[in-house]
Amino acid sequence: MYKDIATFNRLASFGKELLHKPLPEEGLPIIASYAVELLNSDRCSVFVYDKKKNSLWTQISDGVDKIEIDADKGLAGSALHSKEAIIVNSPYEDRRFLQKIDDETGYITQNILSIPVFDAFRHPIGVLQFLNKKDGEDFNQDDVKLATFFNHYISTYLELAKLLEDNK
Repeated sequence: MYKDIATFNRLASFGKELLHKPLPEEGLPIIASYAVELLNSDRCSVFVYDKKKNSLWTQISDGVDKIEIDADKGLAGSALHSKEAIIVNSPYEDRRFLQKIDDETGYITQNILSIPVFDAFRHPIGVLQFLNKKDGEDFNQDDVKLATFFNHYISTYLELAKLLEDNK
């Protein structure tokens, strides 16, 4: 129980910090950093869905500069369109995995949790993608539950980030 209280207190502090960062380039790294801590993963990418371009972009992907992919491709695209979390604990064996990103960055992905983020009308507006659960563990349904709760917490921020990006 103590761990749960500490987690919720940390989440409240995170929310206060995020309120002071209205621009995506300021807020998305904070989201990714907290998400990594929350799910005990190596990296987290916060993808925002651009419906006009049919793409998913991340201003800052933890450890990597901007990435933009076709919204119909990859595990992030699959999570966006299926509107469901996708766990892949052997990504190089999954045809949806975009290995070219690992090839370009030199990163080795061991496992992935991709989970869609929804707006107030339950339309997908982005995807959180967690990479490489620490301590040699695989992602599981408990991680999905925690990430889903976190998504509810950040969805309003991502809606605002999307509006700001659309108005540039």
